[in-house]
Amino acid sequence: MSFTPAQLLDQLAQLPLAQRYWVAYSGGCDSTVLLHALATLRDQLPLELHALHVNHNLHDAAPTWAAHCRVVCEALAIPLQEVNVDARGARGESPEAAARAARYRIFNEVLNTGDGLLLAHHRDDQAETLLLQLLRGSGPRGLAAMPVYRSQGAGWLGRPLLNFSRQDLCRYAEVEKLEWIDDPSNFDTEFDRNFLRQRVLPLLQDRWPAATTTLARAAGHQAETAELLHQLAEEDWRLTAGPRADTLRIESLLRLSAERQRNVLRYWIDAVNTLPLPDRQRLLRILTEVITAAGDAEPCIRWPGGQVRRFAGLLYLLATEPASNSTPLSWDLSGRLELGDGRVLQATPVTGEGLKANLPQMATITVRFRQGGEVCRPAGRGHRHSLKNLLQEWGVPPWERCRVPLLYVNEDIAAVVGYCTCEPHQAGSNEAGITIAYTD
Repeated sequence: MSFTPAQLLDQLAQLPLAQRYWVAYSGGCDSTVLLHALATLRDQLPLELHALHVNHNLHDAAPTWAAHCRVVCEALAIPLQEVNVDARGARGESPEAAARAARYRIFNEVLNTGDGLLLAHHRDDQAETLLLQLLRGSGPRGLAAMPVYRSQGAGWLGRPLLNFSRQDLCRYAEVEKLEWIDDPSNFDTEFDRNFLRQRVLPLLQDRWPAATTTLARAAGHQAETAELLHQLAEEDWRLTAGPRADTLRIESLLRLSAERQRNVLRYWIDAVNTLPLPDRQRLLRILTEVITAAGDAEPCIRWPGGQVRRFAGLLYLLATEPASNSTPLSWDLSGRLELGDGRVLQATPVTGEGLKANLPQMATITVRFRQGGEVCRPAGRGHRHSLKNLLQEWGVPPWERCRVPLLYVNEDIAAVVGYCTCEPHQAGSNEAGITIAYTD
C-alpha cells in the first residue's frame, strides 16, 4: 500500500502512549520520510517531537551527514540531538554488531520515562531480518524478527513503518521532493544484510513478487508462536521455581517433557534472571549432565555470561564464577560495609535480637571469609560446631560457602551473616542489639 502521513497516524495509534517522540534520524531515505511525515502530523500529535542522530564515526563523510541532518531538522523546526560514538568493534566482532550495540547504548541513555523512540524499519527490513535469523538457525523468538514495539531503557522503542515497503517510502520521498543521504556502505555486499538485500531478495522477488510481504507475514506468525511459548514457559516456571529466583526444582523439572524443559530453562535464564542464553549444545548438556547427575556430584555447565550448577535437588544459575575473599575488612558497625563483590552489609540497631550492641571495650571488629577450620557455637546450642558442618546443615551450596561473611569480635566468630549469631554474643531479650543483613 502507498504511504501517507494519515496512515502513519493509524500506525502510531497502535503504539504505547508517550509524552515525547524521538526519531532515530540517520539522514537516509527511510528515516527522512518518517521525520517529515511526523512533522506534517505535528498539529495532531499532542507531544514533543525530537530527532536523534548517532554519528558512528565509521566513514569519512560522517561529519557531512551530521551537517545534513542539522539542516533538515532546522527546516522542519525539530530539535536535533547529535551523539558521537566510537562504533569500532572488538576483535572478532562484526562491524554491524558493534555499530548496533553503540546505537542502543545511546538509546538507553537518551530515553526518559514516557519517551518513545521511533525507528524507520520497514517491511523489506523485516524480510531481511527473518532470512538472517533463518540462516543463523534461530528459534521462534529470533524468527519473529523485529517487534512493532518493546521497552527500551526508561522508555520504549517503536517501528511504525513495518507495514510499508521500501518502495512505498521512496515514492513518498520523491513526491515530497525530500533530500536524503545514501550511505555507500549500504551497497557493500561483504555485509550479510546487504548481500541479502542486493543479491538474494531481488532473485526471490523475480520468482515470487510478493516475497517480502510473505516473509514479513511469516515473521508475524513466529512472533505469535514465540509469545505462546513464552506464556507456557512462565506457567512451567511457576511449577518448577525453587526457593530463590536463581533456582529450579529438579524433581518438578523432570515431570515436564523434554521440549518444555528446554523452553522453561530458556525462560528462567533469560526472562527471570536476564542472563545471556547458552547455545543449544550447552542447554542440552544441562538436561543430560546436570539434572541427571548423582546426588553427591557437583556438575557445572558454563557459557559466556552464565553457568548452571546442581545442589540438594536444585539447579542454581550463576552470572559469574563465585569469587572468594581472603582479606579481612574492618568495620565499626555504623552504617554500611561494601564487601567488594557488589554485596553490601547494613548494621541496624534493634532490641532483644542480633549481636550485642554493648561490645567489649577496645574490641576489634572485622568481617572475614571462610578459610577452613573455623568453629562457632550458634546461640541456643550447647556446644561448638565446625563451620564446615554448619554450612552443610544449613544447606549452603558449596560454591557459596567461601562467600558467607563471618563477623569477628577480636578472634571470635560472633555471627555468621544470614544464618546465626554465636554465643556469647547474642543480645538478650531486653538488651540493645544489632542485626547484620544484606542491603541494596
